[in-house]
Amino acid sequence: MPNILLGDDDEELIQLLQEYLQNHDISCDCAFDGAAVIDKLNANNYDLLVLDIMMPKLDGLSVLRRLPSISQVPVIMLTAKGEEIDRIIGLELGADDYITKPCNPRELLARINAVIKRTQALPPTPDALPESRLSLDQVTRCCQVDGTPLQVTGTEFDLLWALLMQKGEVVSKAWLSEHVLQRELQPFDRSLDVHVSRLRKKMQPFHDEPIKAIRGKGYQLVI
Repeated sequence: MPNILLGDDDEELIQLLQEYLQNHDISCDCAFDGAAVIDKLNANNYDLLVLDIMMPKLDGLSVLRRLPSISQVPVIMLTAKGEEIDRIIGLELGADDYITKPCNPRELLARINAVIKRTQALPPTPDALPESRLSLDQVTRCCQVDGTPLQVTGTEFDLLWALLMQKGEVVSKAWLSEHVLQRELQPFDRSLDVHVSRLRKKMQPFHDEPIKAIRGKGYQLVI
């Protein structure tokens, strides 16, 4: 049974979500402010964190900034409808996905299952990896470029894996969204673009343009 942490100051909403998720075989712990989220992450191991942006004591974006030194737990953000800038900043800070409030519990459950499945499952082992300066370890989910470790999130690892398996080819955004984010590409959804942008910044010390954007088509790994 997956064990997740729900971080939100709306106690009524969290209790409803907790009951719904537990009825679907997901164990839930709760924290009602950012400081409590940090404390629980320090004390427990979770499979996933669902994190509200607007919380007392420590907001969700501040929690995300501290997260790399605390835990490698994947994160789904809860953001207010229409607050695109919060979603983009959250993704830039390493969140794996987001869902807007008020959220449909069924959609949240689907997002949770997709992220957990993606971050815990091993990709299929190919007969031979394409030649690349990029090295990905399926077991440890670690990434290296020219032998130098590169810190990536679970979603970034899966995105790199998908691009590496089709190195040199242009991989469509629709295919990447379906196979990496586990959902159909929606108009105006910039999640995939933000993840790619983060990877570019991390890899630019090794290559000026490690992932090319092919206008109207998708992305191509060139490193």
